[in-house]
Amino acid sequence: MPSPDPSHHRGALIPATVSRTAQPAPSAVDTSRPFGAHLRMSWWKPFVLVLALPLVLVVLQVLAYQLVGVIEGSDDPLSPELTPLKSLAVNLATGATGLVAVLLLVWMTRVPWRALFSSRRAFDRGRLAHYAIGAALMVGAGAGVVGAVAPTSTGWTTFAISGTTIAFLTITLLTTPIQAAGEELIYRSVMLPAAASWVRPVRPALAVGLVVSALGFAVVHGSTDPWLAGYFTVVAVSTGLMAILSGGMEAPIAFHVVNNVLFGVISNVMSGGGTTTIDRATDTGDASLLVLVAVNVGMVALVATYERRRRHTSGHPGAPRAR
Repeated sequence: MPSPDPSHHRGALIPATVSRTAQPAPSAVDTSRPFGAHLRMSWWKPFVLVLALPLVLVVLQVLAYQLVGVIEGSDDPLSPELTPLKSLAVNLATGATGLVAVLLLVWMTRVPWRALFSSRRAFDRGRLAHYAIGAALMVGAGAGVVGAVAPTSTGWTTFAISGTTIAFLTITLLTTPIQAAGEELIYRSVMLPAAASWVRPVRPALAVGLVVSALGFAVVHGSTDPWLAGYFTVVAVSTGLMAILSGGMEAPIAFHVVNNVLFGVISNVMSGGGTTTIDRATDTGDASLLVLVAVNVGMVALVATYERRRRHTSGHPGAPRAR
């Protein structure tokens, strides 16, 4: 009779031991929750992101302004006068911060970077194009109404095309999309879901994410005028709602890019052929901004309607219902 082999019995225990100790780590992405509340992370990580990203943005912009000051020989590189090179510097610094935001969140949480652009579906270029067309119609109409009913509040002077104008137009068309998309990456792709991860119930989580990301967006824009500060907050909440309703970043990116490019082009050609000035101090905003608030609300309604119709007619997944 062969003697029992102890190693056989030990080996029989190995699979059970391995199954208990080699469990995969919980995923940082919870696909049962809507976009904007779909990430899990330690409580301290959102604090790092919420505090660090605006600081990175400001530091990069100041450094970019200083570099432009050296190139242009300016005695005051931080003056509110916006030259073509300053516009380029701001746009690239903001785009770079958006990239830093994505890389930092991916590094801290090991979340797949694609999860920062859409949830429960792939990023959809068709949605991006659809929302860009809708945004162009709405923003164009809003700009026309403001120009007609409150021309003095726009800062637009006279139509002129000069070398400076062409330089501004080139930079606006080529790099303003980078700037607008960069802001969306910072505040809607990263900061919104990071802040929402503090709360487990879905609706309160989304509310926390919207409030934190909107306030961060408004504060960094640095306006002391209540109309402008309120408007920046509305823009941030609106684009956050677009992301949540659509389950991805196509709508907020499309709206933000179209809005900034259209207003940039109009400001370029209506600046009398010269430079422009960034002035967000007290008394620089007025009730005409309510027209642009209506544009934001209209875009949110467009996104909600389109996503509802898409779910009902084509079976494509949209934003999952909050629970």
